[in-house]
Amino acid sequence: MKILGIIVLVAAFLITLALGAQNQIMVNFDYLVAQGEFQLSTLLGTAFGAGFVIGWVICGTLYLKARFAKNRLTKKVAKQQQELDQLRAQPIKE
Repeated sequence: MKILGIIVLVAAFLITLALGAQNQIMVNFDYLVAQGEFQLSTLLGTAFGAGFVIGWVICGTLYLKARFAKNRLTKKVAKQQQELDQLRAQPIKE
């Protein structure tokens, strides 16, 4: 399943490159502090790459956060299970 996802991602990237290579038009791009004239393919490729990296950073951060929470909760459950086993081993007081 992982390989299929990677193949789809690479195919999408290659299609994007192929379509971008056909767009050699120069466009004006106004950004925060200045403006520049770029090829449309370069501008689209940069935007696609930046979005891809930002997406991976966000997903990676959320994944690590969930992973750390899982590890913390697993340790807590193990500690509570050990305490419960100790309580079950003690004789019943009447």
